[in-house]
Amino acid sequence: MIRTLSEIIEMAKGKGKVIAIAGAEDKEAIKAVVEARELGVSAILFGKKEVIEENLKELNADFPIVDCRSEEEASKGAVRAVVEGKAHIVMKGLVKTSTLLKAVLDKEQGLRTERLLSHVAVVEVPGVNRLIFITDGGMVIRPTLEQKVQIIENAVAVARKLGYEMPKVALIAAVETVNPDMPETMEAAIIAKMNERGQIKNCKIDGPLGIDNALSVYAAEVKGVKGDVAGHADILVVPDIHSGNFLGKSAVYFANGRIAGIIAGAKAPVIVISRADTSESKFASIALAIALS
Repeated sequence: MIRTLSEIIEMAKGKGKVIAIAGAEDKEAIKAVVEARELGVSAILFGKKEVIEENLKELNADFPIVDCRSEEEASKGAVRAVVEGKAHIVMKGLVKTSTLLKAVLDKEQGLRTERLLSHVAVVEVPGVNRLIFITDGGMVIRPTLEQKVQIIENAVAVARKLGYEMPKVALIAAVETVNPDMPETMEAAIIAKMNERGQIKNCKIDGPLGIDNALSVYAAEVKGVKGDVAGHADILVVPDIHSGNFLGKSAVYFANGRIAGIIAGAKAPVIVISRADTSESKFASIALAIALS
């Protein structure tokens, strides 16, 4: 079982994967791939050739370029490269996320599956002896019960590829008791029951759980919360995109943690990297995508 981001980076080494960057006019995206060359990766760059050539010259790098004159063309080209087997991972550069995802979800030429696309953040925090998966803080704004089930399935698939054979999933709420005035707690209880009856497989689910008794054995004991997941959660499923976004960033800015992220649910990993992400986070996100591809 992978317990640190450094282990994910080691897992990714030597796999020889190719990343298709949509909108490679983005110098930061190219820089992230250049930094990740030690993992054995290469790239195909989709975007305006003259701009990309200037960036490559400045970064002392050399990757093949496919000249594209619009964001739509660059996004479709990058996705097509993965569909055709010329690349293994799609990465966002200087294109809108919505434009890239439209190409990913194209029914005829994209990477669409029957599954919902959702974001999975993998967080390493000092004092926690394992990686914590947070979902969904990046894609689905306010998931329905049905969408939460698919979000869980995506996160479980990611965790299992990293050696978590039966990941423990906690549906996070402000309280650990069912309260009709808090719909998140009702849905959590329903989803936990679905798992108990075998409708959601390959994991153990409990909820609602507060974040304290999901992560801390001591907190779970003090509050009398029992079960396989309490105090041992691997995957934290948040009620909405806001709480997931806050939780992931607070792990970095409050707790000096490290974070990597991936969009799961497509036929291949999709990397969406923010300009504000540290180079360490970008590197870890690329390593995560390689490890999952």
